[in-house]
Amino acid sequence: MIASRHWSVEIFIDEHEDERTTHAEARLHTNDETHLIGRGAARRNPNDADIAEIGDELAVARALSNLAHELLDAAASDIEQVTHEHIRLHS
Repeated sequence: MIASRHWSVEIFIDEHEDERTTHAEARLHTNDETHLIGRGAARRNPNDADIAEIGDELAVARALSNLAHELLDAAASDIEQVTHEHIRLHS
C-alpha cells in the first residue's frame, strides 16, 4: 500500500491602511510535529493605485517563498540529525 499524507497551508492576510502595508502569514500543518510559518509583506507606494489584490498577491507570494525556505532548513536539519554530517540543500 502506498502511504498517503495530507499537509495543508493556511494563509492569513492583514492590511494596514495607515502604513499602506499588507502582511501575509503562511502556516504549514503536517501529519507530524512539523508546523512552520512563512511571513511576507508588501508596501504600496503612495503614488500607486490602491488595488488591494496586488498587495495581497505580493505579500502571499513572499510568505510562501519564506515558508519554502523554512521547509528546506527543516529538511536539512532532519538530514543532519540522521547522518551526523553538515549538509547544504540547494533550492
